[in-house]
Amino acid sequence: MPSFDISSTLDIQKVDNAVNTTRKEFLNRWDFKNSQSQIELNKKNAQIQIETENEMRLNTIIDLLYGRMMKQGLDPRGLDASKPIEHSGAQIRKTLLLKQGLETDNIKRILQCIKALNVKVTAQKMDDLIRVSHKQIDTLQLVMQACLKSDCSQPLQFTNLKSSWFTEAEPRSELV
Repeated sequence: MPSFDISSTLDIQKVDNAVNTTRKEFLNRWDFKNSQSQIELNKKNAQIQIETENEMRLNTIIDLLYGRMMKQGLDPRGLDASKPIEHSGAQIRKTLLLKQGLETDNIKRILQCIKALNVKVTAQKMDDLIRVSHKQIDTLQLVMQACLKSDCSQPLQFTNLKSSWFTEAEPRSELV
Protein backbone atom coordinates (compact mmCIF):
# COMPACT_ATOMS: atom_id res chain seq x y z
CA MET A 1 0.00 0.00 0.00
CA PRO A 2 1.51 3.39 -1.00
CA SER A 3 2.46 5.69 1.87
CA PHE A 4 4.52 8.76 2.70
CA ASP A 5 5.77 10.59 5.79
CA ILE A 6 5.11 14.20 6.74
CA SER A 7 8.00 15.65 8.72
CA SER A 8 9.71 18.94 9.46
CA THR A 9 13.49 19.02 9.59
CA LEU A 10 16.18 21.47 8.63
CA ASP A 11 19.36 20.35 6.90
CA ILE A 12 22.10 21.30 9.39
CA GLN A 13 24.73 21.68 6.65
CA LYS A 14 22.57 24.16 4.73
CA VAL A 15 21.88 26.08 7.96
CA ASP A 16 25.64 26.16 8.63
CA ASN A 17 26.24 27.52 5.12
CA ALA A 18 23.57 30.19 5.66
CA VAL A 19 25.12 31.21 9.03
CA ASN A 20 28.64 31.41 7.57
CA THR A 21 27.46 33.45 4.57
CA THR A 22 25.49 35.77 6.87
CA ARG A 23 28.61 36.29 9.01
CA LYS A 24 30.70 37.20 5.94
CA GLU A 25 27.99 39.49 4.65
CA PHE A 26 27.51 41.58 7.80
CA LEU A 27 31.26 41.80 8.48
CA ASN A 28 31.68 43.47 5.07
CA ARG A 29 28.89 46.01 5.59
CA TRP A 30 29.79 49.61 6.34
CA ASP A 31 27.22 49.94 9.16
CA PHE A 32 28.92 47.05 11.01
CA LYS A 33 32.42 48.58 10.98
CA ASN A 34 34.15 48.25 14.37
CA SER A 35 31.25 46.14 15.59
CA GLN A 36 31.53 43.28 18.07
CA SER A 37 28.75 41.34 16.35
CA GLN A 38 28.90 37.55 16.15
CA ILE A 39 26.73 34.72 14.88
CA GLU A 40 27.40 31.10 15.83
CA LEU A 41 25.68 27.80 15.03
CA ASN A 42 25.74 25.20 17.79
CA LYS A 43 25.08 21.95 15.92
CA LYS A 44 24.96 19.86 19.08
CA ASN A 45 22.15 21.91 20.70
CA ALA A 46 20.59 22.89 17.33
CA GLN A 47 20.60 26.62 18.03
CA ILE A 48 21.99 29.83 16.56
CA GLN A 49 23.43 32.47 18.91
CA ILE A 50 23.59 36.09 17.75
CA GLU A 51 25.49 38.63 19.83
CA THR A 52 25.75 42.34 19.02
CA GLU A 53 25.61 45.86 20.51
CA ASN A 54 22.06 47.02 19.84
CA GLU A 55 18.66 45.82 18.72
CA MET A 56 18.87 47.46 15.30
CA ARG A 57 21.96 45.43 14.39
CA LEU A 58 20.36 42.31 15.85
CA ASN A 59 17.30 42.73 13.62
CA THR A 60 19.56 43.35 10.61
CA ILE A 61 21.50 40.15 11.27
CA ILE A 62 18.28 38.15 11.66
CA ASP A 63 16.95 39.59 8.38
CA LEU A 64 20.22 38.69 6.63
CA LEU A 65 20.02 35.17 8.06
CA TYR A 66 16.43 34.70 6.89
CA GLY A 67 17.38 35.89 3.40
CA ARG A 68 20.35 33.53 3.27
CA MET A 69 18.21 30.63 4.46
CA MET A 70 15.71 31.28 1.68
CA LYS A 71 18.53 31.36 -0.89
CA GLN A 72 19.75 28.01 0.49
CA GLY A 73 16.26 26.56 0.00
CA LEU A 74 15.38 26.53 3.71
CA ASP A 75 12.17 27.89 5.20
CA PRO A 76 12.78 30.50 7.95
CA ARG A 77 9.74 29.13 9.79
CA GLY A 78 12.10 26.35 10.85
CA LEU A 79 13.66 28.76 13.35
CA ASP A 80 12.10 29.49 16.73
CA ALA A 81 12.80 33.10 17.73
CA SER A 82 10.53 33.09 20.79
CA LYS A 83 13.35 33.25 23.35
CA PRO A 84 13.71 36.78 24.76
CA ILE A 85 16.74 38.96 24.17
CA GLU A 86 19.38 38.60 26.90
CA HIS A 87 21.22 41.75 27.98
CA SER A 88 24.76 41.37 29.28
CA GLY A 89 26.64 44.60 29.73
CA ALA A 90 27.12 46.41 26.43
CA GLN A 91 26.10 43.34 24.41
CA ILE A 92 22.73 41.78 23.72
CA ARG A 93 22.27 38.12 22.83
CA LYS A 94 19.48 36.33 20.97
CA THR A 95 19.12 32.56 20.67
CA LEU A 96 17.28 31.06 17.71
CA LEU A 97 16.32 27.40 18.10
CA LEU A 98 16.15 25.06 15.11
CA LYS A 99 12.83 23.24 14.97
CA GLN A 100 13.49 19.57 14.32
CA GLY A 101 10.38 17.41 14.03
CA LEU A 102 6.73 18.40 14.07
CA GLU A 103 5.32 20.02 17.18
CA THR A 104 2.22 18.46 18.76
CA ASP A 105 -0.11 21.35 17.91
CA ASN A 106 1.02 21.21 14.26
CA ILE A 107 0.47 17.45 14.22
CA LYS A 108 -3.09 17.98 15.45
CA ARG A 109 -3.65 20.71 12.85
CA ILE A 110 -2.40 18.48 10.03
CA LEU A 111 -4.48 15.50 11.17
CA GLN A 112 -7.59 17.71 11.30
CA CYS A 113 -6.82 18.95 7.79
CA ILE A 114 -6.54 15.36 6.54
CA LYS A 115 -9.82 14.39 8.21
CA ALA A 116 -11.56 17.43 6.70
CA LEU A 117 -10.77 16.12 3.20
CA ASN A 118 -13.26 13.26 3.70
CA VAL A 119 -10.89 10.85 1.98
CA LYS A 120 -10.34 7.38 3.41
CA VAL A 121 -6.64 7.58 4.16
CA THR A 122 -4.82 6.15 7.14
CA ALA A 123 -2.86 8.81 9.03
CA GLN A 124 -0.72 7.63 11.94
CA LYS A 125 1.21 9.80 14.36
CA MET A 126 4.70 8.38 14.84
CA ASP A 127 6.78 10.41 17.35
CA ASP A 128 7.44 13.67 15.50
CA LEU A 129 6.16 12.68 12.06
CA ILE A 130 2.93 11.52 10.44
CA ARG A 131 2.66 8.49 8.13
CA VAL A 132 -0.17 8.63 5.60
CA SER A 133 -1.18 5.61 3.51
CA HIS A 134 -3.85 4.83 0.93
CA LYS A 135 -4.39 2.49 -2.01
CA GLN A 136 -3.93 5.16 -4.68
CA ILE A 137 -1.02 7.55 -5.10
CA ASP A 138 -3.36 10.22 -6.57
CA THR A 139 -5.19 10.40 -3.26
CA LEU A 140 -1.89 10.76 -1.42
CA GLN A 141 -0.95 13.65 -3.69
CA LEU A 142 -4.28 15.29 -2.86
CA VAL A 143 -3.42 14.97 0.84
CA MET A 144 0.02 16.52 0.20
CA GLN A 145 -1.53 19.55 -1.49
CA ALA A 146 -4.04 20.00 1.32
CA CYS A 147 -1.29 19.81 3.95
CA LEU A 148 0.74 22.46 2.14
CA LYS A 149 -2.29 24.77 2.07
CA SER A 150 -2.94 24.33 5.80
CA ASP A 151 -1.62 27.07 8.09
CA CYS A 152 1.19 25.14 9.73
CA SER A 153 3.82 27.18 11.57
CA GLN A 154 6.60 24.85 10.41
CA PRO A 155 7.95 23.92 6.99
CA LEU A 156 6.69 20.52 5.84
CA GLN A 157 8.63 17.86 3.98
CA PHE A 158 7.04 14.84 2.36
CA THR A 159 9.52 12.00 2.53
CA ASN A 160 9.69 8.26 2.15
CA LEU A 161 7.04 7.97 -0.58
CA LYS A 162 6.61 4.23 -0.99
CA SER A 163 4.36 2.44 -3.41
CA SER A 164 3.86 -1.29 -3.65
CA TRP A 165 5.43 -2.68 -6.79
CA PHE A 166 2.74 -5.33 -7.29
CA THR A 167 -0.92 -5.13 -6.46
CA GLU A 168 -2.57 -7.94 -4.55
CA ALA A 169 -4.52 -9.16 -7.60
CA GLU A 170 -1.47 -9.66 -9.84
CA PRO A 171 0.59 -12.80 -9.39
CA ARG A 172 4.30 -12.25 -8.89
CA SER A 173 6.29 -13.44 -11.86
CA GLU A 174 9.07 -15.04 -9.82
CA LEU A 175 6.52 -17.20 -7.92
CA VAL A 176 4.56 -18.39 -10.97
